[in-house]
Amino acid sequence: MAISRRDALRLGLTTGAALSIAGGLRAQAAPIAARTARMVMAGDLRVFDPIFTAATITANHGLAIYETLFSLDSKLVPQPQMVGKWAVSEDKKTYSFELRSGLSWHDGTPVTAADCVASIRRWSQVDSGGRLIMERARDISKIDDRSFTIALKEPLDLLIHILAKVSEPCLFIMREQDANRPATEQVTSNIGSGPFKFNHALAKPGASFTYDRNEKYVPRSEPPDGFAGGKVVKLDRVIWDNISDQQTAFAALQASEIDFIQTAPLDLLSVIESDPGLVLQVLDKTGSDVCLRMNFLQKPFDNVKARQAVLHLIDQEAFVRVRSPDPKYGRPITSIFGAGTVYSNDENTGWYKKGGDPEEAKQLFQAAEYAGEKVVILQPTNIPFLDNASQLLAAALRKIGVNAELAPSDWGGIVTRRTNKGPIENGGWNIFITSDSDYVQGDPIAAPFLSANGDKAWYGWPKSDDYEALRAKWADMKTLEERKALARKMQGVWWDFVGDVRLGQIMSPTLRRKALTGLISMPQHIAMWNMQKA
Repeated sequence: MAISRRDALRLGLTTGAALSIAGGLRAQAAPIAARTARMVMAGDLRVFDPIFTAATITANHGLAIYETLFSLDSKLVPQPQMVGKWAVSEDKKTYSFELRSGLSWHDGTPVTAADCVASIRRWSQVDSGGRLIMERARDISKIDDRSFTIALKEPLDLLIHILAKVSEPCLFIMREQDANRPATEQVTSNIGSGPFKFNHALAKPGASFTYDRNEKYVPRSEPPDGFAGGKVVKLDRVIWDNISDQQTAFAALQASEIDFIQTAPLDLLSVIESDPGLVLQVLDKTGSDVCLRMNFLQKPFDNVKARQAVLHLIDQEAFVRVRSPDPKYGRPITSIFGAGTVYSNDENTGWYKKGGDPEEAKQLFQAAEYAGEKVVILQPTNIPFLDNASQLLAAALRKIGVNAELAPSDWGGIVTRRTNKGPIENGGWNIFITSDSDYVQGDPIAAPFLSANGDKAWYGWPKSDDYEALRAKWADMKTLEERKALARKMQGVWWDFVGDVRLGQIMSPTLRRKALTGLISMPQHIAMWNMQKA
């Protein structure tokens, strides 16, 4: 009788034996080349344009093949990346940029200032920070092939920080011919100027994508430092394998068939810790804030009482335990500004109750005149934590009489479906669960979760004019104390209209083979340069 890899894993766990399948389940599998790394990322890459979508996996794809004007170093300070020199005028209204030498596209043509100008304009169509720049811009124009300026009507001290931000969509620079497309139309060429080239010939949608070292890439001369400095590629090839079943991915890792899993299966912690060839590593040490997004455009969550009902319903401890029973990997969170940022605060958090408050939630749904409408929850079956959290949410809603229905698909399907603003009978949705770096929540201009400007807001399209009037003041606050005071006011309004619901903060360690080293520890994204194999 043939034994499946999953059965073998379960058998090993049942008997308490250390799992080793290298000699059995894939005896014919070829070993990974010494200068090739195989990685299993969180979710599946379905959309390739990191401006068209805010999906993190697409941003990771963008980080490999594109470049940015500025990048954050390990201290989260912006540093020049594509830019060689830059200056700001005495009145702080004109920024001048000169590109560094050696920049070229994967098709062999040089990167020009016109590419940068077009990319900024396209990105600003969909990014809140980009929109702020455009609102204050008098002109963004090319000076010569390597120089351009951003001329402002009034100073914007945060401009360089906005250009360097890591929250999606990041300002990845594209060829002018690609960036001239509206941000609502996908760019599919995958031609960047970054340290990796996308290998179209080896692309196998649904199975794997391949990235090859860009032999003509010229890194900066500085040592690598976070996402900044020299992006030195030490591998010839990186392959993203799409293995949706986490236990199968783990078995492949133990068998040396892959090198890296972005989201470690913490339910197998004892097995992981017993294997000397594996290493748990937290790359984003700020953690991730888990967020429940509700569709403000459709019933029942067009009614604030229904949104308040979900806020009171949530048992954050239960959702955190879905990720791991070990408390070091999760905790409740009540501030929209994260748990670890300087703006985290306790304003208007009286709704929080350990274990949640189902009775209060039930009464609030009644006050919202909820009439049994179907509530569709998008369920990503290939991301175990979000899959299980979606099921837990559906069960909690059903217990208080809500007609909750799960809509299972892979993450790529959810990335596509969540853009639909229509009713559920036309393919729309009511709820989906996602996460974002805790670090990002400290910047309400950049954080996708923290906008509430309706159609221009992130998925769910929350709307509050009072909140947006406060958020508009953020860029002009001069001191930390002024921003802290403003953050309290913003949070006070947010929890009244319930722009979204937080489910807790989690730490998400990656899992890799010991031979794979050099991974960069930074919030939000996985960088593939600097990695090497023993």
